[in-house]
Amino acid sequence: MFSFEIGVVFAGDRFMRGLNRAWRGKDTTTDVLSFPMEDDVRACVDRPAGLPPVELGDIVISVPQAVRQAEAYGVTLSEEIARLLVHGTLHLLGYDHERGAAEARAMRRLESAILRKMEKEPLCSN
Repeated sequence: MFSFEIGVVFAGDRFMRGLNRAWRGKDTTTDVLSFPMEDDVRACVDRPAGLPPVELGDIVISVPQAVRQAEAYGVTLSEEIARLLVHGTLHLLGYDHERGAAEARAMRRLESAILRKMEKEPLCSN
């Protein structure tokens, strides 16, 4: 197992829309964007012990969009942000639901499994 670091930015819709336009060519806000620093994370798994953590990349979350989605999905804001963090992390690890239906299903299943595990062992309580 390797240790890793992830940068997390909480942003507003205007900032997120600018990022989405610049990086994905979509002139609209979105809930989460991921910016990986590693081309192939699998190459990092077998690193020798004692090395510094791998910098996986950055995750940007639109807080206003997370609020809207939490209300629409009937969950707390904390639950929605946890989902977006997991989703963004999976993107940093190389998963991409836009590559096809099979990968989208695999990503959704893994996301659900991680969130179920987090419910049993929460990162924090609020």
